[in-house]
Amino acid sequence: MTAVAQETFDSLSPATDEVVGTYPVHSPEQVRDAVARARGAAAWWASLGFGGRADRLRKWAGIVTRRMDELCAVVQQETGKPRGDAQLEVVLAIEHIAWAARHAPKVLGRKRRSAGLLLSNHTASVEYVPLGVIGVIGPWNYPVYTPLGSITYALAAGNAVVFKPSEYTPGVGKWLADTFAEVVPEQPVFQLVTGFGRTGAALVSAGVDKIAFTGSTATGKKIMAAAAETLTPVVIEAGGKDALLVDSDADVDAAADAAVWGAFSNSGQTCIGVERVYVHEDVYDRFVGKVVELTRDVEPGKQYGPITMPAQLDVIRRHIADALARGGRALTGGADAVGERYVRPTVLVDVPEDSEAVTEETFGPTVTIAKVRSMDEAVEKANATRYGLGSTVFSRHNGTKIAAKLKSGMTSINAPFSFAGIGSLPFGGVGDSGFGRIHGPEGLREFARPKAVARQRFSVPIQLTTFTRGEKTDRLVGKLVTILHGRGGAG
Repeated sequence: MTAVAQETFDSLSPATDEVVGTYPVHSPEQVRDAVARARGAAAWWASLGFGGRADRLRKWAGIVTRRMDELCAVVQQETGKPRGDAQLEVVLAIEHIAWAARHAPKVLGRKRRSAGLLLSNHTASVEYVPLGVIGVIGPWNYPVYTPLGSITYALAAGNAVVFKPSEYTPGVGKWLADTFAEVVPEQPVFQLVTGFGRTGAALVSAGVDKIAFTGSTATGKKIMAAAAETLTPVVIEAGGKDALLVDSDADVDAAADAAVWGAFSNSGQTCIGVERVYVHEDVYDRFVGKVVELTRDVEPGKQYGPITMPAQLDVIRRHIADALARGGRALTGGADAVGERYVRPTVLVDVPEDSEAVTEETFGPTVTIAKVRSMDEAVEKANATRYGLGSTVFSRHNGTKIAAKLKSGMTSINAPFSFAGIGSLPFGGVGDSGFGRIHGPEGLREFARPKAVARQRFSVPIQLTTFTRGEKTDRLVGKLVTILHGRGGAG
């Protein structure tokens, strides 16, 4: 019988269109085979216990650290981002590998619980056990940091992983899977499948125990619908339209620097990137002036790379055009900012709040700045979105108070995106930004299920769960409960 040739696709440099690698388009059958192999590997991996898994994860972190230049080169080839930005996401990813390995026993290990007075002859405990096989579908914009937020925590919790990276960054995914195999050669604990949407859809329906997806809201909804057919749980980290708020007492220079970096780094292709800024009228002019001054020194191709997805150029162009047509002004960039590969940093002011540049995720190096009379107005406008991923507040005295009012999963105060680099903090959003969490204790528990155990230590005269229970026991129990709880709410 003639073997069917493996279909392949090329990975291209977004800066030059040069072919940087060729990878298989895995079929649904191949994806199911990978999940089947992972099923056996998961049992073996779980049997290593927290200590055994932590040892392997630490060794993996060591390899990633020692070969960081090699990984950064692959990231640069496939995304076009500057080496410094590639290194930044690798460094953050290493921190998360270490955090998950170190804290999994404490977060997921068995803990005693109170059995209560009625069952005081029992011990009670809860522990978190692995789900089994986790399917991870990763993005292209941060192809190391973002998927490892799911992969690392799933592995630390005792699961096997089948990873489908973006078709734009398959080489990064292969590098990660290959280096993990160097420290775990015994079993296919972390496998890679590559291809396009069909491959990702096959992973969702291949019998995994959970799907962790990072990408657009529209695709996230499709994945949820498909996963619902088999009641496969999902964690969705989708898009954002994040706001930065600047109070009248803010360090204006620091806030302006954060706005520029938050809006333009990685070509604005950041789910937690700053796309909207609301500035108190007392410092508005000074803030805008500083932003424009800093932006003039930001060069596409130097401080940030090209737009990775060619189709995104049309979205960015449309948002800028709509803002200008609605009365907005471009203080930098503007109508001719969008080139064939790169987009010049664009600062927009006087843009109506119902324009596309304010309501839709742009995912490009643009930012709108609006003047507000108070932080209450800033909060109201920041929250007037269907998204709710991250947010940033600059205020010397009111940062915590303002942050508490923002409808977002995460907030940084007086620094941009700092929550993303803290291993103990959960990462995720609300609304169209998704649900579920990666990172932190919540991220570990996302990939495990709680198991409760009650054990009777000794028998007692009062038996509640038996047909031999008599009226005397019922009366005694009734009196006991009344004594304990009967006065609640009494006048």
